[in-house]
Amino acid sequence: MSRFSAEDKIIAVKRYLDTHESISQIAASMNLDRETLRMWINNYESFGPDIFYQNVNKKYSLEEKTKAVEYYLSGKGSLFDTCKVFKIRSKIQLQQWISLYNDHRLKATPGGRSIMVRRKGRKTTLEERISIVEDHIRSGQSYAETAEKYDLSYQQIYLWIQKYNEQGIDGLKDKRGRTKPTEEMTELEKLKAENRMLKAELERKELENLFLKKLDEIERRRS
Repeated sequence: MSRFSAEDKIIAVKRYLDTHESISQIAASMNLDRETLRMWINNYESFGPDIFYQNVNKKYSLEEKTKAVEYYLSGKGSLFDTCKVFKIRSKIQLQQWISLYNDHRLKATPGGRSIMVRRKGRKTTLEERISIVEDHIRSGQSYAETAEKYDLSYQQIYLWIQKYNEQGIDGLKDKRGRTKPTEEMTELEKLKAENRMLKAELERKELENLFLKKLDEIERRRS
């Protein structure tokens, strides 16, 4: 839960809009970074005060996302400007769209539950599950994209990721019925699998950091 209530955010925005206090002054008095306060101001001006009481994310079509990304990439505005024009609540959300757009993986925000029942589940080996989860972590794809790539159900991918996050490699073992010999791993095999996952996480994090640095460079050149 945010340490700032909706009322706190509205008061901070009004301090900026109705007084001579600067963003830096207000942010410092609240022990808040300036970019967060600037986003609150943009959200308030775009959506009104009710935005701070809403917890449900807006659904965006592929066309809306593409227009926002291309608006930014064409140099028409900063990340904050683009968020304000296209009524996007978070700069991070826009950054994610830009990253997906550059990878040709930008899609509409899914709504409802139809995405979860596209395919029937199929049997997999432990090594397959490890490889699929490893790829999901490294690529940063959504559950639906990973399910489509490997011809699996959304539920399978979702459960594997959740079990891996909770139990590590052991969570990917098929524990239904008697434990099969093929599901057993030596300590060395388990260690190697864990190292693969760690490497995938580090590689993905490194790519994300490089991408964010590039965006920051673009922002500095535009300011």
